[in-house]
Amino acid sequence: MNQPPAMRKITTTPRILKPQPAKKWYQHITIDLLIKVLNQTFLHPFIAWIIVLCLRAQVTPIDHPAWIIALGYAIFLTLWTAAGMLNRRIAYGVPREVEPSHEIIVITGGGSGLGQLIAQIYGMRGAGVAVLDVKEVSEVEGWDELSGVDYYQCDVSDRKALEMTAKRIEHDLGKPTVLINCAAAGIHGLPLLSLTPEAMKKTIQTNLMAPFHVLQVFMPGMMEADTGGVIVNVSSVLGQLTAAGLSDYSASKAGLSAMHRSLEAEIRASGHDDKIKTLLVETGQLSTPLFDGIQTPNQFFAPVVEPIQVAYDIVSAIDNGDNGVIRMPAFAKLVNWYAVLPASIQRLARYVSGIDSAVAKAYNGQIPVPDYATSSDSESEAEVLRMK
Repeated sequence: MNQPPAMRKITTTPRILKPQPAKKWYQHITIDLLIKVLNQTFLHPFIAWIIVLCLRAQVTPIDHPAWIIALGYAIFLTLWTAAGMLNRRIAYGVPREVEPSHEIIVITGGGSGLGQLIAQIYGMRGAGVAVLDVKEVSEVEGWDELSGVDYYQCDVSDRKALEMTAKRIEHDLGKPTVLINCAAAGIHGLPLLSLTPEAMKKTIQTNLMAPFHVLQVFMPGMMEADTGGVIVNVSSVLGQLTAAGLSDYSASKAGLSAMHRSLEAEIRASGHDDKIKTLLVETGQLSTPLFDGIQTPNQFFAPVVEPIQVAYDIVSAIDNGDNGVIRMPAFAKLVNWYAVLPASIQRLARYVSGIDSAVAKAYNGQIPVPDYATSSDSESEAEVLRMK
């Protein structure tokens, strides 16, 4: 069988990254942690009803202010929770029935970071897992420690190579039922006027065009299967909170999110939404090689998200047969409101957060200059194409 064509490398001159200091103890205290504690205590209906029962056990009169407030609060939280459940059922329908050990999962960009964690989780469960990554298997760190996972070297932006790989996966494992688009091109960190055509092309091909190819190759089989399937597209809040120095990356992620929403509408219009579920993942900065050297503008309000947290939420949503959107950290759930703010407030928010200086600070204010003067097949001084 013909081997997929070798990856075309995009190189830049080496960058000097600032060393990453160890976190202080207080840096682990974030707004996400506080919200999680509140959701499990004061904002949980169960806790609210315990307070009501405790007051009743003390024979508190029903006209006492404490009883009225506690009962009203418990009823409010219960109705709020029920409304959320009803909203999800109306919006996304009945959850898909899932048997994890019978699923065939395809993960693009599963050689490192978030994709590798998801592959590891499903591999331990006994599901069929196919990881697609552009790297040689010998270059994948920690691969020997994984079990129950099959590796397929493939450039997912190459349609012919992808089609050949899909045939091998179907022959080896069966028809895929879960598709996770997790591959991403490395961040160049260049202003738009400094980007070369090759750099822009590689980012768009990997982050946006590749998911189109993957869906067109694998999705028809999922729609024909009686069990249906799940489609997961890993995007980013940077598709909406576009930062300076990330024009190509932000544009590709904005396109991926738009494509996902259009795909969801097409599935619903075709009547397949009862068995084909979709998940859009829009995260903030992840603690993966993709964001090496870049510090979050605000550790309290915009903490760096650990990949294991995102992997847990994705796997849980797939196991529950859910549709929907996963956003992390907490501020990511509010980015849709950013667009409706007055322009002056938007500008002030960007200045205070430091979002437009984060990339420049990561490289000591240096602007890395791409070196494409020689052939695209020349030796790399620093390879910046990495998987999420």
